[in-house]
This record gives sequence, structure tokens and C-alpha cells, in this order.
Amino acid sequence: MANSLDPSWLEVLGNEFGKDYMVKLKQFLQTEKEQGQIVYPKNSDIFNAFNTTHFNDVKVVILGQDPYHGAHQAHGLSFSVQKGIAVPRSLMNIYKELQTDIPGYKVPTHGNLEEWAAQGVLLLNATLTVRASTPGSHQKRGWEEFTDEVIKTISDKKEGIVFILWGAFAQSKAVLIDEKKHFILKSPHPSPFSADRGFFGSKPFSKTNEILKKEGKKEIDWQIH
Repeated sequence: MANSLDPSWLEVLGNEFGKDYMVKLKQFLQTEKEQGQIVYPKNSDIFNAFNTTHFNDVKVVILGQDPYHGAHQAHGLSFSVQKGIAVPRSLMNIYKELQTDIPGYKVPTHGNLEEWAAQGVLLLNATLTVRASTPGSHQKRGWEEFTDEVIKTISDKKEGIVFILWGAFAQSKAVLIDEKKHFILKSPHPSPFSADRGFFGSKPFSKTNEILKKEGKKEIDWQIH
């Protein structure tokens, strides 16, 4: 697994791959395949978030929980789906908020967020794999230990990162972040079940750009083409 991780991340996280939890996680994933289970995303996309947004380039972290569990949806970036796939409802709500938050924003025709990732937005899920049609099926198997370490490493080794935490699960990770060095934006989740409770109107995208500007960093162009 370590072989498929970008060198910039391997330099700061390489020790994780020899730890007991990671060995057990690899065994679990191997067993899933041996039993004929379909696992998303495909192997080459599991670390897509890291391979698209290198460690030195991270400016913003948007934390999700699980990959999408439908066919051809997940490709290793939180909230993002591959082109040609219907845009999930949570992402549609993200686009709606962008329309009111960023003047002139046009709702994209697809849900692929690689353009954000290429600008330094780490689209990180807490769990990096899932069994087809079975949400939460790979939780508590080791991925959370790895991604908690990712968050702590970013917090320890970088400064001025904007962490966007939507919903109670993402907000529970705030304890891993040094708020004296970084910025945390919290709101309800963009899910249809909670978006009306404070996600709409929270303006996370313009707030992020205001912070980046003050930090002397290039702002994110949130428009997806």
C-alpha cells in the first residue's frame, strides 16, 4: 500500500505502514477480495486525495466520513464523484451554497472535484474504502487511525491550514488540530437531512479565501469547469 502513496506524504507518514493496525487493515482488505466482495474505490484510487494534493501543497482540508458505495462513484476524494455519474445530494447542496457564497458561481454539470484538489484542497475521507452498497462497512478497521495521523501530521508540521468540518463526525476530529496554528470552520453537514440547519448560509468558501488571503496564500478558485 505504501508504494502507491505520493513521496511527499510517504516522507511524513511512512512509519504508519509497518504498524499493527495497518497490517491488520491490509489483511482485512485482502480477505474482502478473497471472499468476492466488491470494494470501492478501485485500488489505484484509494490514495487519490494524497496523490492529487501533495503534502507541501495542502492549504485546506475538507473532511468526509466514508467513500460513496455505489458503482463508479468513489474515486478517492471526499464528496467527489467521477464524471458521468449523477451528482450526489450532499454535493448538490455544496454547489447551492457556493452559488450564494461566491458571486457569479455556476453550478457544474458534474461532481468531480479534482480541480479543488489540484489547488491544495485535501479532500480527505476518514475511511478510505467501503464494500459495495454497504455504507460504513470498512469503518473501525484501521483507516481512522491512519487518517487521524494524517490530520495530526498536518497540524504538527504545517501552519495556517483551513480545516472545514461539516457535521458532528468531522467536528469530532477538531481535538487533533492545534487551533493556535490553524483555522477551523464548522457547520452542519450538507446532507439533505441537515443542510437547512445551518449549512446553508455558513459561507465556508468565501471565509476560507479570506483566511488564505490574510495568510498570504493564493485563494481557491471554487468554480468547477
